[in-house]
Amino acid sequence: MKQLKTCPKGHRFYKSSDCPVCPQCEAETKPGNGFLSEVSAPARRALEAAGIKTLEDLSRWTEKELLKLHGFGKAALPKLQEALAAQNLSFRQ
Repeated sequence: MKQLKTCPKGHRFYKSSDCPVCPQCEAETKPGNGFLSEVSAPARRALEAAGIKTLEDLSRWTEKELLKLHGFGKAALPKLQEALAAQNLSFRQ
């Protein structure tokens, strides 16, 4: 059953889970370009929470380490591999 929730900014939204993320706030914070704009919101939040803001930051991580981050899943890996390869970078081995 969906519950009406209100975020700290006053946006009202319905959620059926305990997830506190406001869809409107999430849309406002999504980057318009760059590798972080290519992954899902949970994956982006996981990367940002881990301090990964640039492709150079990302290249210091292994795929296995990334998959341990809460909210990060296998679906994000191909997009990130592409972004790294475009800059002649790769995940740490």
